[in-house]
Amino acid sequence: MTVVKELEHFEPFSKLSDQGKTLLTEGAVRKECARSTIALIKGQTVSGAYIVLSGRLRVFTHTPGGTEATLYFINPGETCVLALNCLFNDLLYPAWVQAEEATTISLISGAVYRKLFEREATIQNLTVHALSTAVFRLMFELEQMHSSHHKQRLANFIILHASSAGMLQMTQQQIANHLGTTREVIARLIQELVAKGVVRTQRGALEILDVPKLQKLTASPDN
Repeated sequence: MTVVKELEHFEPFSKLSDQGKTLLTEGAVRKECARSTIALIKGQTVSGAYIVLSGRLRVFTHTPGGTEATLYFINPGETCVLALNCLFNDLLYPAWVQAEEATTISLISGAVYRKLFEREATIQNLTVHALSTAVFRLMFELEQMHSSHHKQRLANFIILHASSAGMLQMTQQQIANHLGTTREVIARLIQELVAKGVVRTQRGALEILDVPKLQKLTASPDN
C-alpha cells in the first residue's frame, strides 16, 4: 500500500481533489520510527508536515531541573502544529518529538503541504484543527503544572491515559518524563496509591483498582 493510500484512511486526505491527490504523490514519504526513537530534536530544521499513520508521537521539552515534560501527544490522523508553525514561518523546531511506540509517519514535503494548504479546504481545516487541539492540550498541561500537586497530576494522568480496562502501560520513568518530575517522586506517589488500594503495580504497567478514589484525588491530593 502506498503512503498516499494510507493517508486516505483519514478524512482530510480522502476528501482531496484529484489534483490534490496527484500533488500529494509528489511529496509524501513514509517514515518508520521504532519505540523511543527521537523523530525531531530541538533546533532542527523542519522539512515538512508530519502526519501520524499509526502509533503515537510525544512532543516534550526539558524543565530547568533537567527532567522531561510532555507538551502533547500526536495520534493517528493528526499532525504536529509546532512543525507546521516552523514550516510556515521558517523557524527551527522548539521541542523534541519521540515515538511512544512503534510509529509510522507520513512526511509531506514543505513545498507540497504549502500548495495543498493554498488549494484544498480540507487541508486548511486539518491545519486549524491541529492548532486548536494543540492549544487545548497545552493549556491543560499548563493548568496542571501550575495548579496541581504531583499527586493530583499523577491521578489525572492515570485516568486520562489508562485503557478502558483500567491499564496504564507505562514505566514509572515514562510517567515521570511526561509529568516533568523524577522517577523517585513518581515511585513514592505510586506506593502511596498502592497502600490505599487505588492501583496495583505490574511490570511496566499500572492497574486501576478503585476508580472513584482515583477520581477524588484529581480534585484534592489529601483524599
